[in-house]
Amino acid sequence: MYNNVKHFINGEWVESTGNETIDVINPATEEKMGTISAGTEEDLDRAVQAARKAFPSFSNTTREERVKLLDRIADEYEKRKDDFIKAITQELGSPVTFTEKTQYEMGLRHFRETAKILRDFEFTEQREGSFIQKDAIGVAGLITPWNFPTNQLSTKLASAIAAGSTVILKPASQTPFAAMLVAEVFEAAGVPKGVFNLVNGSGGKIGNAISSHPDIDFVSFTGSGGVGTKIMENAAQDITKVSLELGGKSPIIVLDDADVKYAAKNAITNIAANTGQVCTAGTRALVPASMHDEFIEAIKELLPEFPVGDPQDKNTFTGPQVSEEQWNTVQDYIQQGIDSGATLVAGGTGKPDGLETGYYSKLTVFTNVNRDDTIAQEEIFGPVLSVITYNDLDEAIEIANDTIYGLAGYVVGENPETLTKAAKGIRAGRITVNDGKADFSAPFGGFGQSGIGREWGDYGIEEFLEPKTILGLPN
Repeated sequence: MYNNVKHFINGEWVESTGNETIDVINPATEEKMGTISAGTEEDLDRAVQAARKAFPSFSNTTREERVKLLDRIADEYEKRKDDFIKAITQELGSPVTFTEKTQYEMGLRHFRETAKILRDFEFTEQREGSFIQKDAIGVAGLITPWNFPTNQLSTKLASAIAAGSTVILKPASQTPFAAMLVAEVFEAAGVPKGVFNLVNGSGGKIGNAISSHPDIDFVSFTGSGGVGTKIMENAAQDITKVSLELGGKSPIIVLDDADVKYAAKNAITNIAANTGQVCTAGTRALVPASMHDEFIEAIKELLPEFPVGDPQDKNTFTGPQVSEEQWNTVQDYIQQGIDSGATLVAGGTGKPDGLETGYYSKLTVFTNVNRDDTIAQEEIFGPVLSVITYNDLDEAIEIANDTIYGLAGYVVGENPETLTKAAKGIRAGRITVNDGKADFSAPFGGFGQSGIGREWGDYGIEEFLEPKTILGLPN
């Protein structure tokens, strides 16, 4: 049982000014696994003032000092590997193998990669008639989601520290314990008091307070489009800079020369990994009409290789949804797909056999989906795939871009020319061709309603900086 009803403010674990708490539920057992404080606006204000007080000193540290700090953070993070795996597997329901190889590892990679990039990052530039200096933006409010408890907070925190900004973190209340472990890591690494602060609580109270606080200079949020809109409205009152990483409805374009079994496996992996609770998940498989039947047969053949089950079992590929609320949302979308007349290839409503306890959904595949159907347009955030056919590559690209989102896209095939045309034609922030691997130095973010701004690598550091132009400075 995890019980920590304190916040981390100004380098110390402190009691909340309120007495309300939030229970954290293990989605695999439906039982309470711990309790956190439902923080108050007074708690948040204490954190903001601590960050504001620490900013002048921290923003004037040297690049070398911040590189060493990031290295120490990464070293301490590695020491807590087993603790991170245990907490994330329980609070998110992420299968233990995926937790170790992806959830834990992504957090570590951001700290390591940012330290590497910072070593050569240019904070000044001399032009012919001007001198440009990049200053730390100030106090940043970070609001992170539940689906990747270490990835988003690590990329934001690493970039903020590299830039010399101080922060207040509000992690998702469904998955707070990984973030609290990060606070312990920062404490052990000797992060100066006030540079990092953590306040737990609800999005409605603490999230709103962060995005409307007059002493916060920058808000970085990852989550839903609806909340992102509210954050922009709040931040507009003080013209506060906002960075948003929101949803997606990413396409997988299967080219006519693709290996059908490989393409089908790619598509299933996209919806099965992290139970489909991935903003970049390829949930629309665009398949040549001539290949459709073969593709569907390959899907049916491969599905047993992606077992749904207990996250503690190393053989499990797909765990439960994070909460009963999310399970209900996914079930509603599956029913909408059935009601729309799409053909149910696999899965459907209800829980998989033998998994009556826990928020488990079936891996669900629809075909004969119209491009404007709800399940083809809205982000489901669950293990649901829509298969849509096309006649030529131009039509495939047109369908791929027929969405309000633009976070990611995938292309599977062989011919370099058509792979390039498809990848360049998709209007999205990150395109993966075949088995392309994540590059932690490259920018991450989206087009359209997938967000504003970029994270990861040098682009992530830039978000926490403000450029200053000085004219007439003596050489």
